[in-house]
Amino acid sequence: MQAVRLNHAVLFVADLERSIAFYEAAFGTEIVAREPRANAAFLRMPRSGNHHDLGLFGVGAQPPRGRGAIGLYHLAWQVDTIDDLEQARATLSDLDAYTGESSHGATKSVYGQDPDGNEFEVMWMVPKQSWGEFANAAPVDRLDLAAEVDQWRGVRTAAELVPLDAR
Repeated sequence: MQAVRLNHAVLFVADLERSIAFYEAAFGTEIVAREPRANAAFLRMPRSGNHHDLGLFGVGAQPPRGRGAIGLYHLAWQVDTIDDLEQARATLSDLDAYTGESSHGATKSVYGQDPDGNEFEVMWMVPKQSWGEFANAAPVDRLDLAAEVDQWRGVRTAAELVPLDAR
């Protein structure tokens, strides 16, 4: 198997419309398809080249899976600039969905959760030539986002993104 990246994620959610509204507000997603027979919607990020980045299947209210239980821990969404990461933190805070942040050396991350408690990470990758000691390490350290913004403002690292003017 020669996979090159994770193309999309699919989540079971309690309330499909509530989850659609959350991902629209948090990430600016758009609905690209609905499948009423499965109570499902497929969402695309604004600058994505994918058909869809997130599938949501409404299954009705169920008890939440406990933190640390076997199964998916979180999804990670990459942003293009450290400034985008700073905006993600503000957006998650405004949505009361912000749960924390950390530096993993080569990546800088903020964390949130959707209305069903599905955790996710929004991360920015340091330019590869600057990974240094973190090329083969992934610490969980305190993130000084203001200092990172000062250091990396305007540096783009998500080369695979679809240009804004190509939408």
